[in-house]
Amino acid sequence: MKTEDKETEKPRHNVGSREEWLAARLALLDAEKELTRRSDELARRRQELPWVRIDKEYRFDTDDGDASLADLFQGRSQLLVYHFMFGPDYTAGCPSCSAIADGFNGT
Repeated sequence: MKTEDKETEKPRHNVGSREEWLAARLALLDAEKELTRRSDELARRRQELPWVRIDKEYRFDTDDGDASLADLFQGRSQLLVYHFMFGPDYTAGCPSCSAIADGFNGT
């Protein structure tokens, strides 16, 4: 008979009745709903943060040349800004940041 090392042995999972599973699942569902409510409340509070007027005349080097911050909006009411990681020793952008930015395509 072959015995396994304690470190490679799979942990045993609790096995219970359907009633025990249902009670645990309903308790978990209550916790999930509470988490959703708290997340929604946090999002609401984030949206209520005060705005800050930008008084500095920022300039940006774009594919179309020099542009102001207002120019970047291109007549839209919102501007998506993503902090793209590009270290001094990088030959290309961070792979994760690049994958996220690639998904913006026309957003």
